[in-house]
Amino acid sequence: MDYSVLEKSVLFSGVPTKELRDVLGTVPHHIQCYDKGETVFHLMEDANRIGVILEGRVQAQKPFPNGSQINVSARNPGEMIGPAAVFSKRQKYPCDVVSLEPSTVMMFRREDVLLLLQKNLRIMKNFMAELATATYMLQQRLELLSYNGIAQKAACFLLIQSRQSGKKVVRIPESVSNWALVMNVSRSSLHRELKKLEADGIIFYDPPAIEILNSEALQNVLCK
Repeated sequence: MDYSVLEKSVLFSGVPTKELRDVLGTVPHHIQCYDKGETVFHLMEDANRIGVILEGRVQAQKPFPNGSQINVSARNPGEMIGPAAVFSKRQKYPCDVVSLEPSTVMMFRREDVLLLLQKNLRIMKNFMAELATATYMLQQRLELLSYNGIAQKAACFLLIQSRQSGKKVVRIPESVSNWALVMNVSRSSLHRELKKLEADGIIFYDPPAIEILNSEALQNVLCK
């Protein structure tokens, strides 16, 4: 197995290769491959597995009875899928998780994750940090959705991302269409509001990135 991806992963970051090899040698797991479009976890399925993506990309998708869908988040090599659901009281996956391209995932059952955490303090710290980060991101998402105006939603997202990265250039998540789905607005309306912000000299709109030219003015958008 190529341990380079694992060493850079959220769960195993900072664990030396030899130590990682020894730990994985004593904890049951298996490698699962998925074709493009194949579902890894199903909505409301019993949450009893956690995955670490080795290759490819997967996406959490929330379907609705009217046929619409929100693409919640995408996960890349090294990232985990399913940890919050597995250790929640309900133990159900809240979304479908679908492979966006041919993907390979290292799977652990719930009881084996607990064994893994007991065996290595560094892995336990990484796991707890990831759960804490997910909770923090959810709080930020709730803040984003608390705004009614499209310009406010866009401004909130840009300011949050800029604060986290310390940079004035923010990458659009996946595409403008996907970004619009995440914020539950139409693509055309989002595009129109971004062009208005650009005309006012607040941002430079150049997909797939947006440069914040005037942070104070962008902050003021939230007060309108």
